[in-house]
Amino acid sequence: MASPDHLFGLRNSFYIGAYHAAITSSQSVPAHALSPDELVERDALLYRSYIAIGSHQLVVGEIGPGAATALQAVKLLAVYLSGDAGNRESAVSRLRELLSDAAIMSNTILRLMAGTIFMHERDYAEALKHTHSGGNMELLALNVQIYLQMHRADHAEKQLRVMQQLDEDHTLTQLANACVDLVMGGSKIQEAHLIFQDLSEKYPPTCTILNGKALCSMHMGNLEDAEGLLLESLNKDAKDAETLANLTVCSLNLGKPATRYLNQLKLVNPEHTLVKRMSSAADSFDRACQAMA
Repeated sequence: MASPDHLFGLRNSFYIGAYHAAITSSQSVPAHALSPDELVERDALLYRSYIAIGSHQLVVGEIGPGAATALQAVKLLAVYLSGDAGNRESAVSRLRELLSDAAIMSNTILRLMAGTIFMHERDYAEALKHTHSGGNMELLALNVQIYLQMHRADHAEKQLRVMQQLDEDHTLTQLANACVDLVMGGSKIQEAHLIFQDLSEKYPPTCTILNGKALCSMHMGNLEDAEGLLLESLNKDAKDAETLANLTVCSLNLGKPATRYLNQLKLVNPEHTLVKRMSSAADSFDRACQAMA
């Protein structure tokens, strides 16, 4: 008989974006029931949940120099996301040091954090160098995300098929499937909507699920439905960057003021793709006006 998976609920909460539930769940898992590797995984998920809600300094402060390699890698993600360019550079430099150590470079969580950080750096080749061989469902899902950011939906679909062969019903497989469907567009949008609808019936609504449903509604032209879902998401987390970005776009398409949402997004995540694109567009417009003057 297979032993019970004590971390199943914790993982699932993290995957769907129920980060506060994940934090609570991690504290209720009895340490004596977990193996040493499971203890590290539990703590990694706990600290990644804190990172997801913006508590970067808590993670940096609690993970000491003697912590396991996996937790050191999670700490580097917290450092990377916590501040200025100097922090990002120091985190990337230390990450490269860890990855150069043959004894630990294959650590699954280290590879996952490396893929995440290099994806943020938009160094997709370096990210895939550490994630492409897979190893667990999270690494495969991250591959899907990286390929989609590279505008290589064909490669993302191949990774998705691997996930489906391993576990078609896995939450990460469902989320990856929905993301690929959204990018593919057309009739696939309805399939993505069904996935997010199914997730919303299984689990409490999170920003991740609500944003997924809203994106489907936007693609299908149901802008008012999308706005309602996004406002519900904003009530759950007023600092969620994806909610603010999607509200900005949705409001503009509805002909409503979007400046407040965009300004909030700039404060929450000044490096967000939408902020950079709109800033670039504004600069281009100003240059065009000056050329015409």
